[in-house]
Amino acid sequence: MALVVQSATFIHQYLSSFLVSKPRKSHQALKLGILSSAQINAAAVIHPAKTHPDVILYAIASRDASTAAQAAKQYNITKPYGSYQELLNDPAVDIVYLSIPNGEHYEWTSKALQAGKHVLCEKPFTSNADEAKGLVSLAREKGLTLEEAFHWQFHPAAHAWRHMLESGQHGRILRTKAVMTASPGVPKGDIRWEYDLGGGSAMDMTYALSFTRYALRARHPKAINSVTARVSSDDPRVDAAMYAYLTFVGPQDTEVHSQIYTDLERRWIAGVVPRFWELPSIEVETERAIIFFYNAMMPHLYHYIAVTDKTTGQTRYHKQYKGGPLWGNAMTTGGKGGSSHWSTYRWQLEAFVDAVKGNTPTYWIAGEDSICQMECIDALYQAAGLPVRGAPAKIG
Repeated sequence: MALVVQSATFIHQYLSSFLVSKPRKSHQALKLGILSSAQINAAAVIHPAKTHPDVILYAIASRDASTAAQAAKQYNITKPYGSYQELLNDPAVDIVYLSIPNGEHYEWTSKALQAGKHVLCEKPFTSNADEAKGLVSLAREKGLTLEEAFHWQFHPAAHAWRHMLESGQHGRILRTKAVMTASPGVPKGDIRWEYDLGGGSAMDMTYALSFTRYALRARHPKAINSVTARVSSDDPRVDAAMYAYLTFVGPQDTEVHSQIYTDLERRWIAGVVPRFWELPSIEVETERAIIFFYNAMMPHLYHYIAVTDKTTGQTRYHKQYKGGPLWGNAMTTGGKGGSSHWSTYRWQLEAFVDAVKGNTPTYWIAGEDSICQMECIDALYQAAGLPVRGAPAKIG
């Protein structure tokens, strides 16, 4: 139940801001500008920035000056701006976090890059693959850091899970099933229902596709076997839910059958019980085991990786809140192996700042991967008979 998980992470970050001591800012700290006053900002970048010695909360912009001023006061941000462009015009801003609606990512990420800012852009990266290619090309041309904020991939639990899949002890991967739903559903009137703003379940719940591609180190599916969408009652261009059955080529160069299910308004049991336990997760079947990663989206709140042996039926559980295969030997601003208090967003910020400073990040999502993600989403919409987000309307 994605909305509950998101709310819980806001509480987690709020409490952590009191329980975890704030470091002294370094003299080389980067000044952060936040584009939009979206609710996600507090958990996604404001609280993480407070615990990072190399990031200063410097500016925030909204289309309404009073809203920006209120947010600046609430979070002790130095500069409020009444327009996005005003923030981008400020030469003191080094890095920009962009959390505006999906359909506007391309426009404002482009403008931020043109203004010489490094950008951390919320997922989904853009409205479609063509826009993604344009942004990656522009960032490369400008010599700037551009990252899609798939925060879950930076967490030690994600790395531990993939290490299990690739260890060889469970045999080759046979199939995957990834699910992300909202129950209670996303309220009507929310921007996630707006086609022109890049709405739709496959867009907003792109995590399910991300879980799958990450597990398999896959670029594109070998085949799209079937895609079915349940469209919004208010706009038939918008998918309230999407079911996709795909074939990928797995790490051992063998076919893997993958199911992906996203739902912005998951139906309640008997119409009275919301499926609050249905957190964004993925099940992977291998030759010798069933491996289930529960709450892959925000494992810092709570997660487990359950490995059930097919022969014995026994299940063992694994959790990873710090260290792990990638971060274990890394020296971070939270010490060797990072901190168990860090959220997925804080791990992401650690890597992003390293990249901006010219260091090699412990984990990174290449621009080409973001392009592939959007190409896959475009292909799913086309297979479902729905228009690609941001695509020109067909006449006739």
